[in-house]
Amino acid sequence: MKTLFRLIFILSTLFVMGHSATRGDVKIIEASEDIRYLSQKIVKEYLLYYQYPEKIEIKENLTFLLGKLSTYFRVIAVASKDSDTKDLLEFLAYSRDQMEEIFTLPANNENVALMLDYSETLIEGADSISESYRYNFTEEENMLIVTKKMQYLLERITKYYMALNAGFNNTTNKEQLDRAFLQFEKNLETINLYTYPYQLEKQREKINKVWGKNKPFLNQSKKLFIPLLLFVSIDYLETIFDKLALYHSKNQ
Repeated sequence: MKTLFRLIFILSTLFVMGHSATRGDVKIIEASEDIRYLSQKIVKEYLLYYQYPEKIEIKENLTFLLGKLSTYFRVIAVASKDSDTKDLLEFLAYSRDQMEEIFTLPANNENVALMLDYSETLIEGADSISESYRYNFTEEENMLIVTKKMQYLLERITKYYMALNAGFNNTTNKEQLDRAFLQFEKNLETINLYTYPYQLEKQREKINKVWGKNKPFLNQSKKLFIPLLLFVSIDYLETIFDKLALYHSKNQ
């Protein structure tokens, strides 16, 4: 309970504190987006491990992803001099450590529920940090963040697809899935309105084509459960978003 009150205090402080933004703050915002992304990917992979506990390589990948999560914590810690941000990072690191401990235990319903909770905690913390450093982005900076958000939303959609099929088919999870769908398609509209060079226009066409084929399966998960096939498609989409993100990063 003390930890909860401490988190509430930190979040409220971050919300009201003044911050003189510079363009360098985009590094912190990018790292926050990466934390959001990994918070979903880790739990999505854990849900796959829950379904296929014999696949040891999934568990090994989870350990790798946790290491990447710690890397982005360090990026923010080095870039920020704000004590409240550092306090919040400590709380997020605690959540990350709890997730790591769960990996050593059997993959059961209770631990799946805990992982889902920790993933939301990481999102809330990353959102608070990002908002406290937000400033008026240039067009290219905004597009860079959009591409990162779309990768995050792909992982979030797939996480709830897995959760619903793992028996966690409550109203809240279905609403979160629906909300992530709407957010993804809203951001896809932004991507589709941007003028890319020819080669990247072709990549964008692939995004729309692959998303169009996979969307029905993700949105009607009870009719056909094909996680391994969908994971391949999601990974493919994310490699294309990596190309778009690189383009926008170079054009800042």
